[in-house]
Amino acid sequence: MASKVSLTVNETTMELNEFLVAYFYHVSSGIIASLKDTEAIKKLKLDIDKTGDVKINLNGKDIPINIFVTEIVQNTLGGMVANLKGVSGKVKTLSLRIEQ
Repeated sequence: MASKVSLTVNETTMELNEFLVAYFYHVSSGIIASLKDTEAIKKLKLDIDKTGDVKINLNGKDIPINIFVTEIVQNTLGGMVANLKGVSGKVKTLSLRIEQ
């Protein structure tokens, strides 16, 4: 399990309980495992910017993704965080960090 998970949505840091830490870790691990030529998460930086661009950096290496993966990640993570306390309106930016 991840030793540290942090999440920022629309430039607001979200408070994550034990369930949410595990939830985001496992969903992110599934996303990463589905991508070509990836490995287990030691350090993950996943960002969605205001334009909807998704950037994934896994263990210090940028992971190239196509538009299909971009849309899946946007929709999956956007849907996951939309109901979190403190998130109101559309998810415009998202920053997920995981460290082992």
